[in-house]
Amino acid sequence: QLSLVQSGGGTVQPGGSLRLSCAASGFSLDSYAIKWIRTAPGKEREGLVCISGTSNYTYYGEYVKGRFTISRDHARNTVYLQMNSLKADDTAVYYCGADSDPAQHVYCHPGYVADYWGQGTQVTVSS
Repeated sequence: QLSLVQSGGGTVQPGGSLRLSCAASGFSLDSYAIKWIRTAPGKEREGLVCISGTSNYTYYGEYVKGRFTISRDHARNTVYLQMNSLKADDTAVYYCGADSDPAQHVYCHPGYVADYWGQGTQVTVSS
């Protein structure tokens, strides 16, 4: 079965850090653009970051630029989202998506279309 399996997340105090993982099962993430989005009650869905399929181009939304870092480990077939300087507003369920669209091979944008989505992981930032 082809799927994305997420791990990481949890509860952290403001200013803290977390790392989310997104591992592919049953297929290779090579050439897929990987994107992270989040949803929170009462807020619009947000596209946060992405890494392109083949060029390692990365895009960061204004809300997370300078705080979040996306990276790809080809050997582990996994993409990571390192989140630093977390704020209460970052509280949400985070999803990773794998997009095979050739338009995302060189440049990417963290939209809401993907071939596969992870199961989601809760991140809570609270004191």
